[in-house]
Amino acid sequence: MANVKKQKGVVLITAMIMIVAVTAVAVTLMSSSSIDLKITNAAQERAEAETELIGEIHKLIVAEGTSANNRFTLKRQQMPDEGMDMSSPSTPSHMTSKLKNLNNGEMELHCPRQFAYTGGLTCNLTEMESTITYGSKNKHTITVVIGIGQEIISHNEGS
Repeated sequence: MANVKKQKGVVLITAMIMIVAVTAVAVTLMSSSSIDLKITNAAQERAEAETELIGEIHKLIVAEGTSANNRFTLKRQQMPDEGMDMSSPSTPSHMTSKLKNLNNGEMELHCPRQFAYTGGLTCNLTEMESTITYGSKNKHTITVVIGIGQEIISHNEGS
């Protein structure tokens, strides 16, 4: 009987240690899953922002290509040095698009990646830089830079 009375406290202490260990493992797993959810949410927000930005870029290029005043054909001297805003009234406020001319001086260039040269056509090279802000408080940004080569009728060659 004396031996049984001595061991009652040992079982209680062992049980308490086991409860503390299991609680620590549970807290660690909950914390880990919370971080995983945050990472997944951030990746999803970035993918949505990137898709929205690419869609807006395509929309701007199509609208510009079908416009009578196509800004892709403007020469370097016709475009401000800092570039020109490409945003339309339907462009979301958290996006910006700026068009810059890449031609050096007034020299006309042959369009790259041509299989057969067409006399009388030259290329106006422009660059469109589009940026979107996203996330809580719009603190993250994605920027996409696209080069555009627009064929135009040459002023220096016969057509």
